[in-house]
Amino acid sequence: MAAAEDTNTTQNPSGSEAPKLSDLLDRGWKLYEEVDTTNEPSSSTAVQVKVKRGIMQLEEATMMVNQLDLFSRNEALEEISTTDLKYLLLPALLGALTMKQVNPNKRLEHVQAARVYFMDFLQRCKSYDICSFQLPKTSENTADTPTEEQMNPPVPVPMSQSDLIAMATQRQAKIERFNQRKETEAKLSEIRGLVESGSADEEVVRDFYLLNVRRWVTLALEEIDSISQEIEILKRMELFKQSAPQPSPPKRPPMKPFILTKDAVQAKVFGAGYPSLPTMTVDDWYEQHRRQACLPDQGIPRSAANDDKEEDERAERERKEENDDEEALQKARDWDHWKDTHRRGYGNRKNMG
Repeated sequence: MAAAEDTNTTQNPSGSEAPKLSDLLDRGWKLYEEVDTTNEPSSSTAVQVKVKRGIMQLEEATMMVNQLDLFSRNEALEEISTTDLKYLLLPALLGALTMKQVNPNKRLEHVQAARVYFMDFLQRCKSYDICSFQLPKTSENTADTPTEEQMNPPVPVPMSQSDLIAMATQRQAKIERFNQRKETEAKLSEIRGLVESGSADEEVVRDFYLLNVRRWVTLALEEIDSISQEIEILKRMELFKQSAPQPSPPKRPPMKPFILTKDAVQAKVFGAGYPSLPTMTVDDWYEQHRRQACLPDQGIPRSAANDDKEEDERAERERKEENDDEEALQKARDWDHWKDTHRRGYGNRKNMG
């Protein structure tokens, strides 16, 4: 099998030189490290742009690895060239970047795709016997629809001795993986500088890439454990949304009946916005005009004050006549004489009498 460095450059249809396979991996790997160590929120635009760019770089590198047929099930780990070892990390990096996508509508799709990437990485590492670990079991919880057992878990029963032993074994395996990862990361920090500077020999470079692969084995096992739990939760939430009754549109409250009457109640009803209809009763109109002293005289009796004034004048004349007032008696005689010589209505030009 030829090394990747000899054949990792292709030509685009336009004739320009395509990116090298090693460059694609290095760019995608670097973008993952930037996203993984940033202090910015994972939902920020800058982080999500890097995630998408990293996925595109690694997907293109994966297609080139498949075309070059770098890995075979019939070869051993020693047969893989040092320059090709790092390409074993492609599915692990793709799974890690896929998990960093934050679209809630596609979360189930993303975690399922990430699980496929991690499982592909672990199966390849298992076939090459890179390190000792147990592959996660493939269960029915990867189906599109949760099983009845998942939706209706059985009633808890007291744990048997074998169950307790299995839990203790899983816990011990996690502790061992954690310790291995810490030890691997310590060794990587020692030789990283030599590899990145280009001063390391081939044996150190090979050890560097193998340590990275072993580190990602422990990370992939941890990710698959959390992914399995998240997939189950997401599927239950989806099923709950589908089975939940849809809220009916709110009903309008019934209108209260009312009766129109020709009084103050009717005025209040029509006063709410009907300009062509009356807005006050006759009594209200009369009272308003009476306060403003603008009532017409036709058909309205004179006020009591005028009647009292005329009554006082008549009483004064009679009093003077009774007391033999010369002036008053003379006026009375003249008035009687005038009435004897003039008929009633004489001189009333207004009524044309």
